[in-house]
Amino acid sequence: MSENAIYNILMYSHDTYGLGHIRRSIAIARHLSGKEVNILILTGSPIAGRFTLPEQVDFVRIPGMIKKTNDEYHSLSIRIDPSQALTIRKNIIAATAEAFRPDLFIVDKEPLGLKKEVLPTLQWLRKSLPQTKTILGLRDILDESAVICRDWENKNVYRYLEELYDEIWIYGNRDIYDPIEEYKIPARLKQKIRFTGYIPRKRWPNSVRKKIRKRYRILKDDVFILVTAGGGGDGRELLNHYLSMHDFFPASLPFKSLMITGPFMPKSSRKSIKKRAVQYGIKTQPFHPNMEQLIGAADLVISMGGYNTLCEILSQQTPALIIPRDTPRKEQLIRAKKLTKQGLIDYLPWEDVSAQLLRDKIFTILGRQNKYQKAMESFKLSGLEVMRNRVAHFRNLP
Repeated sequence: MSENAIYNILMYSHDTYGLGHIRRSIAIARHLSGKEVNILILTGSPIAGRFTLPEQVDFVRIPGMIKKTNDEYHSLSIRIDPSQALTIRKNIIAATAEAFRPDLFIVDKEPLGLKKEVLPTLQWLRKSLPQTKTILGLRDILDESAVICRDWENKNVYRYLEELYDEIWIYGNRDIYDPIEEYKIPARLKQKIRFTGYIPRKRWPNSVRKKIRKRYRILKDDVFILVTAGGGGDGRELLNHYLSMHDFFPASLPFKSLMITGPFMPKSSRKSIKKRAVQYGIKTQPFHPNMEQLIGAADLVISMGGYNTLCEILSQQTPALIIPRDTPRKEQLIRAKKLTKQGLIDYLPWEDVSAQLLRDKIFTILGRQNKYQKAMESFKLSGLEVMRNRVAHFRNLP
């Protein structure tokens, strides 16, 4: 393409559960977008429209699917057979690619898409638009080594990575976790891999921190704890642990709290949590479109430790206690252990959580805030810089 031509980037985010995939896609799009760059995101997220998108970034909504088991998906909203929903999704993905004619196609996490729905589009691009660069973007940790290796072997993923992708971007640091070794990526594929580092988020000025704290009536000397359950589909137990701590210590917890339940938590659960929380003056809300602002305003964040939440924590340099989910995947637990070893965060194993231990951990972290902040200050978040450089490289190719 010519140097001054519009450069089209198509991104695919299957979004069957939670907020992580769409948040990561939007964060990448926000930093790759520009005057001469169009970005279109294919997403199954039902709340994609609640995020603020930059200029020349838009999304195409494909019917939502929800994961029931490792291999079973149901339609999220409309009452149709799963196979019909998948057919609609597959056709929308293919038609969008054919009409948009991307110069770059970035697939998030699932090499072949949900139930191989992206495979026909990848094959069409190779045949009909061979100049299009195809990228698989992987978060640093997917699951235990044996689980991923077995899944990729069963789906012939290693072969498709060789045939259909130009590069594999791993959004992490190899010295913290090495997917090449853990997921037994063949030597023939290693030249395609680029470790980008973790993906930073916008660092908000102190004036925004003050504004957020004022909005939630948090005084200058108050200790503000933010508890976030991510998308909320599996976050009820985390929030209940936090409230149980208040039940156990009803008069001796000198901090103010805000709990973000997540938009996918069932209404009955949100209602129950809100009823318990109000007894202790704890505010709750289901969703916030700028979580990094809340994280930047907090003195401590408590979370299950999804990839995107941790990127936001590291970007805002806010001390964090991670209580990682360990089912159905070990991804959060593995990452929490690795980042704790780096001195960046602290974590509690799910099975060890008690009111006493949770309280002790909170006070210990609050007493060592400077230690965690210094560690995060020296930790380089290079993901967007590396991706921008790769796009610039592609655009300068003849």
